Amino acid sequence: MSITYRIANPDDFQTITEIYSFMVSSEENVGEDTHEEIADMARLVLMNPDKAAIFLAFDGDNAIGFSRVRIRHEWFFSDRDDPFGYLEAIYVRREYRRGGIAHTLVAMCEDFSRERGCLEFFSGCDLDNEGSYGFHIGAGFKEQHRIIHFSKELC
Repeated sequence: MSITYRIANPDDFQTITEIYSFMVSSEENVGEDTHEEIADMARLVLMNPDKAAIFLAFDGDNAIGFSRVRIRHEWFFSDRDDPFGYLEAIYVRREYRRGGIAHTLVAMCEDFSRERGCLEFFSGCDLDNEGSYGFHIGAGFKEQHRIIHFSKELC
């Protein structure tokens, strides 16, 4: 197994949508995005290379994982006024897990953020996602706080 990594470019659009769709439809049921929403997200990231990136992991020609980072400015994540990096998504196919691939993908996102002047890097997961929580702690993240978002329809 020879794993390679690289930042995605517009030629990777099909690969990005396929691996992201696989993640969404996986047994972990980690997302509910439609194919159209996934394609829109990929286009937006690829069109804004100074503010966002997708990193891909390959075993030969097969995409086996990805991470997505965005430079953000929302005040509630940090006490600082500076922009910060945010890990928006990460996924490695089950049969490739526990081999350091996800940690490498996170490190690429951290480097991307650092290169854009960020001094902090954040991420998040659902309260009941113990696997993701464990991964984040293992990748060096510290829990900041817990939050539940509420919504209601306005009629």
